[in-house]
Amino acid sequence: MRFCMVVVMGLFVCALLQAAEPGRILEVDISDPISPVIAQFVHRNLEAAKRQGDSLVLIDIDTPGGLDTAMREIVKDILASPVPVAVYVAPSGARAASAGAIITLAADVSAMAPGTNIGAAHPVSLGEKPDNTMEKKIVNDAAAYVEGIARQRGRNEMLAREMVTESISLSAEKALEGRVIDLIATDRADLLRKLEGRTVNRDGREIVLHVAGVEVVTAEMGTGERILNTISNPNVAYVLMILGMLGLFFELSNPGAILPGVIGGISLILSFFAFQSLPVNYAGILLILLALILFVAEIKIVSHGMLTVGGIIAMLLGSLMLFESPEPYLRVSWSAILTTVLATAGFFAFAVAKVIGAHRLRPTTGREGLVGREGEADSDIDLQGKVFVNGEYWDAWSEEPIAAGDRVVVEAVEGMRLKVKRSL
Repeated sequence: MRFCMVVVMGLFVCALLQAAEPGRILEVDISDPISPVIAQFVHRNLEAAKRQGDSLVLIDIDTPGGLDTAMREIVKDILASPVPVAVYVAPSGARAASAGAIITLAADVSAMAPGTNIGAAHPVSLGEKPDNTMEKKIVNDAAAYVEGIARQRGRNEMLAREMVTESISLSAEKALEGRVIDLIATDRADLLRKLEGRTVNRDGREIVLHVAGVEVVTAEMGTGERILNTISNPNVAYVLMILGMLGLFFELSNPGAILPGVIGGISLILSFFAFQSLPVNYAGILLILLALILFVAEIKIVSHGMLTVGGIIAMLLGSLMLFESPEPYLRVSWSAILTTVLATAGFFAFAVAKVIGAHRLRPTTGREGLVGREGEADSDIDLQGKVFVNGEYWDAWSEEPIAAGDRVVVEAVEGMRLKVKRSL
């Protein structure tokens, strides 16, 4: 009986100690454009923080912006999270622009490192530019959205709205002065010191943050998330599309090769996944497709290089038109375009040169292949005789007498007889 009571008391003490132990801090890093993959990454970790009873989710952010739909998913997850969320724009030189600025405003605690900036959240349409009426609707919708978030978090609604309507951008000091953020911290350790004992409001209840000495665990992207996030890069999506088109062209030109078709199909599907988060201009895709057709036609038709030149021009123009956006992170870089265009054109030029060279080669087999071959007279040759050429005995004749054993050269093939002459 006494033993049982000791065990029960021990378990009770352990439970108290475990309950008193503060949860960990889950750190999530966003250093890429806001995309569906990033939204899924943040959602997964906020859910994990809720299940594990973490004390705080700390989102380190350095982004030029991204998709409105992905940003709204992240904002909804932050606002619905039972675990307090702090967003920290860091390190120095980082920015929370466009969609990143709105995510920062949505946090329970917004902080910035010195030398960072926030703002420029004017919405940019992907693809075809909307008319003035539709653009006003989009801007007003975004302004009302960010104003509501600022009001809920007790931040400066006017400056938040101007980030959208006027595209203003604020330094860390100006953002703190204007009540857009809550504090400035030089690094993570400084941030945690300033967060200790701070009170945040969650669903009408006050939560006091106790983060001093708490373990900080950095969340890592899964392998699938890393792959999909890499694919969403415009340069990678562009190269995948080119590889996909080339692979399918080679498979259709040479049915049964299999490998080009498999690689091409996979690459093309992956590029289509990336296109959902990029401002794709389908005229650019058609121009690139036309370029590949011209390259292939150059192999089949002798155009003295005109089809290749046309293909290079079409591919260059299509590459420039493929992603139309004022934002650099949504466009293909010049280095990627030039490398891909020159490599593709160089490959087809090499293939064309080989085809032309093969056409100019003298036949080496059949009757045509005997012309020009050297052999030896097996008997005296005048109007009739025999020669040994290419490992075979042939009936032969010549316009000049040739003695047996002399070296001869085949001039022509007439039926089953060879016309020969004495070799010089």
